[in-house]
Amino acid sequence: MLLGCHLSIGKGFTGAIEAAENLSINALQIFSHNASSWKMKTITKEAASSFQTRFKNSSVKVVVIHTMYLLNPASPDEVLFERSVAALEQEVKRAGILGIDRIVTHLGAHKGSEIEAGIARIVTALDRVIASETFSSYKGVEILLENTAGTGTTMGASFSELGAIISALSDASRVGVCLDTCHAFAAGYELRTCEGLAETLETLDREVGLERLKMIHLNDSKYPLGSRHDRHAHIGHGDIGIEGFSLIVNHKALHDLPFILETPKKFDGQADADRINLDLVRSLRQE
Repeated sequence: MLLGCHLSIGKGFTGAIEAAENLSINALQIFSHNASSWKMKTITKEAASSFQTRFKNSSVKVVVIHTMYLLNPASPDEVLFERSVAALEQEVKRAGILGIDRIVTHLGAHKGSEIEAGIARIVTALDRVIASETFSSYKGVEILLENTAGTGTTMGASFSELGAIISALSDASRVGVCLDTCHAFAAGYELRTCEGLAETLETLDREVGLERLKMIHLNDSKYPLGSRHDRHAHIGHGDIGIEGFSLIVNHKALHDLPFILETPKKFDGQADADRINLDLVRSLRQE
């Protein structure tokens, strides 16, 4: 099973690999820099080489970079839009420098300019990145679009929006999808029953194509089905629940995908929340 969580790079990129091994996980998600800042510290050749060597010699099989929180390629604000395009291209470059083969990104919010206009801007942004010299230089990097909970005017809550974006791209060969379980549930997709999960995945297949689904963000939801609230909960302690996650991690269409937890870092005051959540997920898996 490919299972892991989001970990800090506070002790450097190699430090994240060491932390992953301490948790006995084989999949890892990181930010490539401070996710709340536009500033990106240069990744030196030495740092990149050290990370690549450490990664290659570790038990970690999958590493993904999550882009910064500030990106908004759906924005009608031209300054923010241009900044987002440039930053997304830099995230691709940073992944390539580190030898990481995928980045996952949110799609931003249309800010009242309507869904169709937001989709058009996202397509323009992605097309520009895809056509860039950077994207051509780092041919191993894929961009994964993450679904959202649908809070406010955020884009990508419906699978049809994701499908519309991907189908409109000039070249979607290196574009996939990351499915966040909390976001999907909050957006109204049922995951707690065999029938509900089957219908959700059938819809995803119809609108996007299951072959484009490359990873799962495994998070419970603090709010009920269709709430449109993006609040992650510990596995089994939210409204998706243990039975739902048992169905998800054992579904044949999802079985071989990386599962990355973005659950809270403290559990009833304990700092060992990642280990508790990971152990619970492992116990649900039927190999």
